[in-house]
Amino acid sequence: MSRPQTPDPALDAQGDSPTGSRDEDTADGTQHSHRMLNFSDALLSIIATVMILPVTHTEISPEQQFDRSIQKLLATRIAVYLMTFLIVTVAWAAHTRLFQVVAKIDDTLALLNLACMMTITFLPFTFSLMVTFPEVPLGILLFCVCVIAIGAVQALIVLYAFRFPHLLSPQIARSAHRALCRRHILRIVLRGPALCFAAAGFSLFFYPASYLLMATVVFLPYVSKAASWCRGRLMGPGEPPVPGVEVFTFDLQEPLSKERVEAFSDGVYAIVATLLILDICENNVPDPKDVAERFQGSLLAALRASGPRFLAYFGSFATVGLLWFAHHSLFLHVRKATQAMGLLNTLSLAFVGGLPLAYQQTSAFARRPRDELERVRVSCAIIFFASVFQLAMWTTALLHGADALRPSVRFGGGEHAFMLAKLALYPCASLLAFACTCFLSGFSAAIFHATQIAVPSAFLLLRLLVRLALGLLRTLRGVSWPAPSAGDAQDAARAPLLPAGAPAPASA
Repeated sequence: MSRPQTPDPALDAQGDSPTGSRDEDTADGTQHSHRMLNFSDALLSIIATVMILPVTHTEISPEQQFDRSIQKLLATRIAVYLMTFLIVTVAWAAHTRLFQVVAKIDDTLALLNLACMMTITFLPFTFSLMVTFPEVPLGILLFCVCVIAIGAVQALIVLYAFRFPHLLSPQIARSAHRALCRRHILRIVLRGPALCFAAAGFSLFFYPASYLLMATVVFLPYVSKAASWCRGRLMGPGEPPVPGVEVFTFDLQEPLSKERVEAFSDGVYAIVATLLILDICENNVPDPKDVAERFQGSLLAALRASGPRFLAYFGSFATVGLLWFAHHSLFLHVRKATQAMGLLNTLSLAFVGGLPLAYQQTSAFARRPRDELERVRVSCAIIFFASVFQLAMWTTALLHGADALRPSVRFGGGEHAFMLAKLALYPCASLLAFACTCFLSGFSAAIFHATQIAVPSAFLLLRLLVRLALGLLRTLRGVSWPAPSAGDAQDAARAPLLPAGAPAPASA
């Protein structure tokens, strides 16, 4: 493998370099990591999303009712899916932190990253085994072995990068405590695999403890932070860390790159939207023999029989698209993905990944009408949680104020009420549909379809409705927006891509 010879002093902390130095990097065998990171983000978002497929393919025969046994089976599979989705996002976050440390790559690092990605792509198979045989230790064992292998490859990446310091971020490459920083990063990288090693051992004789340990991997940063706080309260503050060691912590509470959060999120939404059409292509293309025998050779009549599935597809795609639109609108106004916003975004994406399951439930209304009430409630619950975590993310950003949001959507900003209405629309609609099914259970399918039609229409009319509501409030109560300060007005003028109708920035 070709090895770089000299560090590039022009690099910044993210590994960017002036255009003129890129040819020199290529000649020395070093490469910029941007394309590799884009590839990794796309692959990880695909792997996280396809975890839902074993859940959507849960076989329920026409003779079976959607009783408690089926509900328990589905709930168990959904719980395992959520846990594994979150573990994959932990791997993605660790990958993001790792390549904040490694600013540039060479051929060896690129191949090590491919080995890491190859191991991650095997996770859906092990997850399918866990879902199908939740009490058999082999599935848990294989999943844990994959996580251990991912940690081992990431540790090799750390060791190799520190072996050639010019691959590191300049801040670490110039540090006098580089060895201490390497030990610190390795310790954090190997915490999750160590827990999975213990989970693999427990799977051989007490599998519930294995699931508990694997779930702990997701919340390990928060457990570690709570343990540090308790230790500080009991034993007093410890010695301050060596300067430079705590710069890169892999702590999931630390803000991630907004651009990589958007790229990973867009990948999840895109894959979910694509998964919806796969069932249409697989299950709704008529068999020629069936068309000839049942429909007297009429392809149109055969397609008409699958009409409810097509309606369910369009309704589900509209839901995915509008949830992406709400997410996109939110991040247009976000300056920085703060600590809690990253966790809430991950939880929202986990339920967005479950939308193909909601499509499966709604497309079965015509075939299994006696189960439509339970299926409507499952679909409403998935949509509610996918959207309410978006609303919680925006609320969290509001609490951080100037650090997280642009002025136009802060309290009193011209876009504040519009963003609130946009993000609250799906949680309110899905909750209302769920509540209506409790009183009008015989019309549950009609209620759900009406909601699917009403919400996109409400999105189109939302700005007009918000303006009318605010105008009415001003008329009745004399409410008016407070004038922005000069600093906020200048910031609003610099804010890119504000939605149409945003108030013009006030002059200083």
